[in-house]
Amino acid sequence: ANVNAYLNKFSGVLNWAVEEGYLDKSPAKGLRLPDPVKKRDKRRPFSIEQLRRIFHSPLYTGCVDDVYGYAKVGDARPRRARFWIPLIALFSGMRMNEICQLKVADIRTLDGVQCFVVIEDGDKRVKTAASERAIPIHQELIRIGFLAFVDEQRAARQNDLFHELSPGPHGYRSTNFSKWFSRFLVNIGASEPLTCFHSFRHCFRDALRESRADREVSLALGGWTGGGGNPGIDGIYGSGFRPGILQDAIDKIEYARLPLAQLHLK
Repeated sequence: ANVNAYLNKFSGVLNWAVEEGYLDKSPAKGLRLPDPVKKRDKRRPFSIEQLRRIFHSPLYTGCVDDVYGYAKVGDARPRRARFWIPLIALFSGMRMNEICQLKVADIRTLDGVQCFVVIEDGDKRVKTAASERAIPIHQELIRIGFLAFVDEQRAARQNDLFHELSPGPHGYRSTNFSKWFSRFLVNIGASEPLTCFHSFRHCFRDALRESRADREVSLALGGWTGGGGNPGIDGIYGSGFRPGILQDAIDKIEYARLPLAQLHLK
């Protein structure tokens, strides 16, 4: 997959050379390595047992601190990036970097609905054009206190929602978080083959299916394109779903065997 990604970028350079008259044709046209592994076999959703280990770990029930003592039982209950990012991923389906780069201003009220707004702006990047979207904030996140956390950051005049995350060498705030999350899974005994942070996105997709969400609504919420990476001709018409429609779909998502009431604000 990495080699094909590089080839795709290289092909773009050669295509430009053809358009500018430097080459008669691109020698990279159609050049790809076959991928013997099906997409669905590359990553799996977290099992319910893994989710329980994650959200019932000391980081969520009481730890020493959320820096080095996140896996040790203690009295501290910090609610910062390491606490919120996995929860947001589970209930929104957002990609890791989409969450890590959130600004306080990206939490907005649209038509009376509290939403995450994913948009490419300034130092923020999105994977594809379909990735730009609004995702209503799930009621479970609100019960756990996410909006109160946002208000605290706004009152402190913070720009970045998770300001303690420092950008990596290529400017992505998710770089260091990704490394930490891999260690976190190992330290709490939740690491399994073919699962990683992206598994939250698979959990979210399965939850949408189980709630019988409309397929187009599901694609809009996850920032997925249609089959083959093409949204289809109908995708260019209209202005998308109203936030209220998306909220109805989001609030039907549940993980019945994953109790989280212990995290609710009292």
